[in-house]
Amino acid sequence: SLLSLEDPYYRFNDVAYRWISLDNWTYSRTFKTPFDIKKWQKVNLVFEGVDTVAQILLNNVTLGRTDNMFNRYSFDITSVIQEVNFVEVRFLSAISYAAEQSRCHKGHSIPPVCPPPVQKGECHVNFIRKEQCSFSWDWGPSFPTQGIWKDVRIEAYNHYHLIYFSTTPLFVKSTQQWCLEVESIFDVVSSKPIAGLVTVNIPKLQTQQTFSVKLQPGEGSIVQLVNINKSATVEPWWPNGHGKQTGYNMTTTFTMEAGCQIEKFSKVYFRTVELVQEPIPGSPGLSFYFKINGRPIFIKGSNWIPADSFQDRVTYDTLRLLLKSAADANMNALRVWGGGVYEQDEFYDICDEIGIMIWQDFMFACALYPTDQNYLESVRAEVSHQVRRLKSHPSIILWSGNNENEAAIASNWFSIPYPDIGVYIEDYVTLYVKNIREIVLCEDKSRPFVVSSPTNGLESVKEGWLSRDPYDTHYGDTHFYDYSNDCWNWTMYPKTRFASEYGFQSWPSFSTIEKVSSPEDWSCTSNFSLHRQHHEGGNIQMLQEIGRHFKLPQCPDPVKQFKDMIYLTQVMQAQCIKTETEFYRFSQSEIINGEGHTMGALYWQLNDIWQAPSWASLEYGGKWKLLHYFAQNFFAPLLPVAYEDKGVLHIYGVSDLHEDHKVTLRVTVHAWSSLEPVCTLAKEGVTVKAQSAVPIYKESICDLLERCRNCTRTSCVITFCLVGEDGLQSPRNHYFLSSLKDAVGLEKTQLSVSINHAKLLYLVLLILLVWVVFLHFLQKRSMQMYLKVAL
Repeated sequence: SLLSLEDPYYRFNDVAYRWISLDNWTYSRTFKTPFDIKKWQKVNLVFEGVDTVAQILLNNVTLGRTDNMFNRYSFDITSVIQEVNFVEVRFLSAISYAAEQSRCHKGHSIPPVCPPPVQKGECHVNFIRKEQCSFSWDWGPSFPTQGIWKDVRIEAYNHYHLIYFSTTPLFVKSTQQWCLEVESIFDVVSSKPIAGLVTVNIPKLQTQQTFSVKLQPGEGSIVQLVNINKSATVEPWWPNGHGKQTGYNMTTTFTMEAGCQIEKFSKVYFRTVELVQEPIPGSPGLSFYFKINGRPIFIKGSNWIPADSFQDRVTYDTLRLLLKSAADANMNALRVWGGGVYEQDEFYDICDEIGIMIWQDFMFACALYPTDQNYLESVRAEVSHQVRRLKSHPSIILWSGNNENEAAIASNWFSIPYPDIGVYIEDYVTLYVKNIREIVLCEDKSRPFVVSSPTNGLESVKEGWLSRDPYDTHYGDTHFYDYSNDCWNWTMYPKTRFASEYGFQSWPSFSTIEKVSSPEDWSCTSNFSLHRQHHEGGNIQMLQEIGRHFKLPQCPDPVKQFKDMIYLTQVMQAQCIKTETEFYRFSQSEIINGEGHTMGALYWQLNDIWQAPSWASLEYGGKWKLLHYFAQNFFAPLLPVAYEDKGVLHIYGVSDLHEDHKVTLRVTVHAWSSLEPVCTLAKEGVTVKAQSAVPIYKESICDLLERCRNCTRTSCVITFCLVGEDGLQSPRNHYFLSSLKDAVGLEKTQLSVSINHAKLLYLVLLILLVWVVFLHFLQKRSMQMYLKVAL
């Protein structure tokens, strides 16, 4: 019985409940029509989202079928609806449907057939327009859901009905004036055109304009270009950390000769976006960076995956908690990854509100796809609907055709024989260029489009839409993963134009794992620990990374050893991604050997879909991992960054601030054996330039340690910060002179904590008697306590 099911995330239930997705399910209900049917010319039954393959019946009459989770479906029920009605939605198993589509596909094979066995997933996901990770991924379970996952409603109307409404801001440089393109898509029931007036009113901008319009029979659009009053001061929308997210209330009134009137209330924003790809002096290739309102912006953030395998459990509060955590960590952007879903409206509303820019993938990932006529028609409807639905959001700054599919063909992930590769390239261009790109450019000319990620951008276009090497650091964006080398060594990372994916795994906190496991699962080698790891060799890779810099847990108590291992995976993940992100940040203003000018760092990944080891910095439920606390620092608007090259310590001043600042660099050398600093250096009058990374300190480490006396690489650590006027101060950063497993002088932690609270205010007092490295304060997220991770 479905009523007796446990939490699907509990222990091994992702496999135990597989039978549910293999079965076919029918949703039905009886309802009374809440209006007089005779009074309306047209009545529609509208599904905003059906997951995924279903037959829709009303009063035993088949209205139609659905086969795309991302489409909106509207069925004319004018001649079918009665006073009392019986509606059925008969679902077909997504697994069975995908397998049948694959079997019936004529011509060349469409790889991959199945996911790796370690993912415990289902096959042929590329043959169904459904959330691709629902058939499993290397960080998530296989739950191929079926059901009505978005709103369903009945619409009744006379004469005409507004289906889509969108606004697009435009800045006319020649007149230095803002304009607003207002597009309305109607369904006109009348057999004759309907004339009328459209009035657009934005009170705070002293702007009101009225337009004469004529609606043609059937479905069609009208577009009005509203000139914003030049005497009004328009405050543009800015990303988090660069300004306000100002929006303006707008009322659009449609008054038609048929006698009916529609009033549409919306919020409009003004911002421009450019993706700059142009030659760089001293370097082959092209730049790849974003300008918002004419200002170059370094993109700081992460990648977003679905927040749950079951979308009905993703509430507004869930989204706000996760997105606010991103903003609180000084992020200004997220990439909505192409193997999940186009997020719900509230997701983009929150991003608009808090200034999180969105790199929006279309939902194609790590696979090749069919290009038969039925499939392409479904995709075209999907893309048209999603662009119309989302293009009013200022937070969306880029459309991207797919995740890693250019790389999949260029690198031949699926071992396609060379003589056959041409047909797959043709399919690729057909799907992403001749269909998806064509529709996006038709529907929305206000923001850039790239065909894939990673891509060489304009160079990929020049090479026929598929570059020979989509990972070329001289062009476009890059995805980079390396688990075999020392992740504390900055020289292993690519000096790319834009890092849109990179990361390392860790386990979530024990308190998170505890909720979906039993005591017998709490060990590093338990069946549960192996079952939850969906990345091939992931647990071993994490232990190898730990072993490079820490002593592996050896506690005879398996539970204590498990907890220690969890903690160390989080420490390693945080330090590794810190090293890589800081490398990208200090590379933004320089070209070395033709590489550099890095203008984006989006680590993989922000959030978790369930409780398991992954690349996330936020655990399922929203708890911050150590990495997220680190991100709050390494994404800080003002940051000193250190690296060592051939025995020389270099410190850069990195700034996202809009003005130059004179600051003092404070460098402190500490011995692990004492809380008192060994020596301190203050370099005053350092100029950190606006929105750039500049070298501000350079010294041989041998000379530095000699000056500080009684210090060696293993006995000391370096910390540093920037301090300016008017309270301007960077986070304190650190540079380890050796692996911590070799550190001399570190003593067993002596730490006392006292917590006082009154209502919603908490005061946490820590008393340290010795150095505490990687302090992680475990807290309940509901308490909203943010304690800096400290050395």
